[in-house]
Amino acid sequence: MAVPPAQTARRPPLRAWALVVVAAVAGVVLAAPYVLLDIGSSRLEVTGRLHYGLLVAHVLTAAVALVLGPLQFVPAVRAHTGRHRAIGRAYLLAGVVPAGLTAVPVALLSGRLVTQVGLVVPAVGWLVTAALAVRAIRRGDVEAHRSWMTRNYALTFLAVTARVLVPLMLLAQVPFGVPADTLRASAPALIPVGQVLGWVVNLVVAEILIRRRRSAGVAVPREDAGTPAT
Repeated sequence: MAVPPAQTARRPPLRAWALVVVAAVAGVVLAAPYVLLDIGSSRLEVTGRLHYGLLVAHVLTAAVALVLGPLQFVPAVRAHTGRHRAIGRAYLLAGVVPAGLTAVPVALLSGRLVTQVGLVVPAVGWLVTAALAVRAIRRGDVEAHRSWMTRNYALTFLAVTARVLVPLMLLAQVPFGVPADTLRASAPALIPVGQVLGWVVNLVVAEILIRRRRSAGVAVPREDAGTPAT
């Protein structure tokens, strides 16, 4: 059955705004334990004050990126060049860059190989995709800019996906008769696994969305070279 044109046009904004709501709620939930700077409330095991300080900086700036990122996918925001650029710069400079830079020492200080891999690899990818997105828009290549920003936000959304995958991995063990106490005890060990799977899953989804947009023949206009949109 064919979808009416008005309904088809309405769906992308609804999906974008739904992502904004999910990201805002997740950002508040993730940042809440660290706002009062109480080391005892840390959800991750830290080795000392320095480690905790870096973790707080990472979590709070990552929350900024998580909340601001989806706004860039809202057509009404993207159509307003000045607003799009202002939010994009805040997303990168107050969110992605400091969160990516602090993620590396946070991971290395954990002393756990899986955590180190699970955070360092996406942190580097976070910074690289951001740099490539900026370079693309400075060259006036809006399509490449959108693709790199989609990949970049996929890495930003790792904070949400990782926390969804952990309970799913625990629930997957229930049919096999694993006792509840054993499941609760194994939850902390699954967090680094969720971090690794999270960015892999997110990047796969991002590539699917990018290829689907390209195959649909959605035309994206080029901007004048040297005119950054972020």
